[in-house]
Amino acid sequence: MKDVWTTAFGKEFGNLAQGDDKTGEKGTNSIFVMSHEEIANIPKGRTVTYGRVVIDYRPQKADPNRVCITAGGNLIKDYPGELTTRTADLTTSKIMWNSVLSTEGAKFMGIDIKSFYLTAPLDRYEYKKMPLDLFPEHTIKQYNLNQHAKNGFVYLEIRRCVYGLPQAGALANKLLGERLAPHGYYEVAHTPGLWRHVTRPISFTLVVDDFGVKYVGKEHAQHLIDVLREHYKLAEDWAGDLYCGIKLDWDYDNRTLDISIPGYIKKVSQQFQHKPPTKPQHCPFEPNPRKYGKDSQDPLPTDDSKRLDLEGVRKVQQIVGAILFYTRAVDNTLLPGLSAIASNQVNATELTLKRCEQLLDYCATHPDATVRFRASDMVLNIHSDASYLSATRARSQVAGYYSPIKLNGAILVFCGILKFVVASAAEAELGALFLNCKEGKIQRLILEELGHPQPPTPVHCDNATATGIANDSVKKQRSGSMEMRFFWVTDQTKQKIFNVRWHPGQENLADYFTKHFEPRHHINVRPWYLHTSTSPTLLPRADTPSSRRGCVGTLPNGYTRTSPLPRIPSSKSRVPRGRQLARLAHSQPSVATHTPAVRVASMA
Repeated sequence: MKDVWTTAFGKEFGNLAQGDDKTGEKGTNSIFVMSHEEIANIPKGRTVTYGRVVIDYRPQKADPNRVCITAGGNLIKDYPGELTTRTADLTTSKIMWNSVLSTEGAKFMGIDIKSFYLTAPLDRYEYKKMPLDLFPEHTIKQYNLNQHAKNGFVYLEIRRCVYGLPQAGALANKLLGERLAPHGYYEVAHTPGLWRHVTRPISFTLVVDDFGVKYVGKEHAQHLIDVLREHYKLAEDWAGDLYCGIKLDWDYDNRTLDISIPGYIKKVSQQFQHKPPTKPQHCPFEPNPRKYGKDSQDPLPTDDSKRLDLEGVRKVQQIVGAILFYTRAVDNTLLPGLSAIASNQVNATELTLKRCEQLLDYCATHPDATVRFRASDMVLNIHSDASYLSATRARSQVAGYYSPIKLNGAILVFCGILKFVVASAAEAELGALFLNCKEGKIQRLILEELGHPQPPTPVHCDNATATGIANDSVKKQRSGSMEMRFFWVTDQTKQKIFNVRWHPGQENLADYFTKHFEPRHHINVRPWYLHTSTSPTLLPRADTPSSRRGCVGTLPNGYTRTSPLPRIPSSKSRVPRGRQLARLAHSQPSVATHTPAVRVASMA
């Protein structure tokens, strides 16, 4: 095992330097070993940073034993140039995937540039040092490191964009743009990491060195590959089944896409040495006991448990960071619980750590979540909701569910807490509309820059007062006490950028993310947010509260009186027997009862 990783280390160092004789790896001349005389001539005031070694096992790579030698960029604080790197985020990638499904004849492929950063020269040399003891024997002999080492360290001059340098991404992206521009490729103005061609039906998202390419016609994808091959070494994935660690299962015939990250939760459990729960955990975050009557809006009790030490706080932060990517990528049902833990991670207590363990138990019970996207008209649809006084210190939680029209996988789920105490439920709902419409403007821009014009974006809200303020259809006598910025929603609605409409709260997909529920509710609504064997494709309309006055019994279309979203019949429903059959026979009405027709919510 030691020989495997020392060989991998030598191969990586050879790739950065002037090659590795043992593996035959060719060098990129990104770093050079410095002699004692060169060390003495390092410019005064320049920081000599450290080298960091990162190892990982990547089974999808040709050589799965991966070693990456980076530079400690956190110590380099005097760089005078631009450091911002324009790279695509998860939301842009998800919109791109939906665009592929919704464009006739479009397909998706992946391109990976080998040593992308190492192809870009630095505009000034940087320096780092590494302990001599880290280097394998064959590398020490090849580069004569015993002679060049000083005080037990090997000093290295960095001449190209080595991973970890703060300016590496910006310089590599700038060089890529200069090389692609003569061939008609350009990065769009407002969406970082989204590139298009002047005339060809091809676009791509760029995350570091990973290209996610949407193309109509294979010849256009081949054109991009030929242009890149003039300057880089490429790995092509015509199936497009893996992008940034996310598995993509394309079905072009039925125009669907399933995304997942198999094995991620198992890896996280191993990282934190978390044992699977003895009983299934269906609740990611323990809800507070229900209160009724005048006590229902009392502020939540504060956490009085013992504060964690520095090591415990760091563990909580590591758990939050590890699960956050998985949550944003596929399993959004973790978001309310993760958000509550993250808001308290700096001042973490024993209760916070206990909640982290419960969150890991939930992940272990539901380890491999899948989200399904379907072809649509690519019109953005937003569900907005708020929960008044449902967070600690008398704060309110807000949430938004963003997806293309039709019941579809979410391209983004927003879950947050209002920073100040609001005076009413209506103000909380108006604050949720403000935050969701702000984010919606960004999503609209991404869609338009991908070539999908947007009508006024439909926004679902279940509060009549907030909807009336947004549409300027109510008389606002004492609204001056509300936060001034919230009324920006009214201006956006008048400009026909958003179309805010009231809909019953029971069909609001954002409601789930504004509060914590009991395990039974998580089980019931999970098929609405993640793809399962029982996931529906249509969302039936809920009746308005006024239409249900005086009604008894169950509500139509699977809805219940106490919780949102219809209940989905289980595929393993029990068959009544014996006395149960007799009771059912006596309980049947003698005349046929009227069942209202199912009204389908088009999500518009």
